[in-house]
Amino acid sequence: MITNGKQHILMIDDDEDDFFLVNALLQDISPDQYVLQWVSSYKEALLAIETRTHDLYLVDYRLGAHTGIDVLHHFRNLGYKAPVILFTGKGDYKIDKEAMQAGASDYLVKSEITAALLERAIRYTLDKFNHLLAIEKSEKRYFSIFEKSNDLIILADCEHRIVAANPAALRVLKYEEGELYSSRLHSLFADEGEIKGFLDQLCSDDGVVQREYIFRSKNGQQLDVMINASLLDEKKQLYLCIIQDITARKRKEREKQQQEKFAITGRIARLVAHEVRNPLTNILLAVSQLKTEPIAESEDTQLYLDIMERNCHRINQLITELLQSTRMSELNMLPIGLNLLLEKALQLAADRLQLNNITVEKSLCQPDHRILADEDKILIALLNIVINGIEAMKNGEGRLGIQSWEDNDRMFIRISDNGSGISEQNLAKLFEPFFTSKTKGTGLGLTATQNIILQHQGTISVDSTLGEGTRFVISFPIHHG
Repeated sequence: MITNGKQHILMIDDDEDDFFLVNALLQDISPDQYVLQWVSSYKEALLAIETRTHDLYLVDYRLGAHTGIDVLHHFRNLGYKAPVILFTGKGDYKIDKEAMQAGASDYLVKSEITAALLERAIRYTLDKFNHLLAIEKSEKRYFSIFEKSNDLIILADCEHRIVAANPAALRVLKYEEGELYSSRLHSLFADEGEIKGFLDQLCSDDGVVQREYIFRSKNGQQLDVMINASLLDEKKQLYLCIIQDITARKRKEREKQQQEKFAITGRIARLVAHEVRNPLTNILLAVSQLKTEPIAESEDTQLYLDIMERNCHRINQLITELLQSTRMSELNMLPIGLNLLLEKALQLAADRLQLNNITVEKSLCQPDHRILADEDKILIALLNIVINGIEAMKNGEGRLGIQSWEDNDRMFIRISDNGSGISEQNLAKLFEPFFTSKTKGTGLGLTATQNIILQHQGTISVDSTLGEGTRFVISFPIHHG
């Protein structure tokens, strides 16, 4: 250790004359720069090394029954990295090679040592060791960042094969290390249309990508991510991708937007209800009065009155449904297993499934985890999605998939079908009130479904491919009470 600007050296040599010679040479060329301590046996050397108080070690190859190689092995066994210069009696390539393999920083032939040669060897060895130590510390620091970062860090080669990934990437993407390393970057993207643009930009002259994408984990879950990607090593053609999982943030943004939309829609609904129901009530009263009083005989009179009455009731029903679909109602929240709710929803849809010859493929996680839910409301939401899937599939060819899994203290369910699918244009409007592609639908079913799920602190997302089918993914926080 360096004290008062002096560096401490331990010399391990069974010949005291050699110690006096080395000390004289050091004092001659670098007076007061080095403090030389001497031990004459292997046993004393081990005790001195244990103190770890020296900056450099000069070790003679021959130490009685032991050798300098034994001392080097002792350093290794201790896990103690220190600069060691080995002294040999004569030039011997085999010993020199053995010494370097055992961890010696340098070696000197005793008969050839001069003051200048000794001082240069010590100075170069210390400089080299300190430089390597600094590199090692830097590597450890960066390795620690790589290992402990909450962001996903992925390295890919010039063919976009994934060659390294930190624990966060494996955890979030749900891959085993070997599985991910046999994949390419494009396999992580949920939207195939975005892959080419990403790779083209990454391989351009600028070589930097910074934008949001949607990833798909191994289990099919969609993830909103922000990617910062660039060329890390031009010679090796390594690309560094630092990926931030922004799924939770984007979900909260969407929830906030949806709640604001519900609030606006609810206000409009209440305004419409007030403005329409008043004249509607007057019309119904007038129709009722006309039906009870004698009127001019006509074969069409009763028909017209029935039409007016029936459509007034229909308008009244639509207003009621709109109010219910956009109102944050009181919930009777109780703990219940999510798998149990799925089974109940399937039982409620059993007749439709049987009538349309739909095959149900279930994969429910075990054990079942409970959520806090208003059972009646959640069943309405799940049943709406199941029925939509049934209606989208061809009779006798339909396959309804029901999966559940637990992740990060939330329960997830996926309801998928192999039906007609939804166009990208319609997908963006799927949860809007009165939007429907059905000839007889009101377009309020999925609006109510989304409202119910959001009231349960849940999330709902959907992706679809025309002609292939649709997949709804819903999640709820697990109840631990």
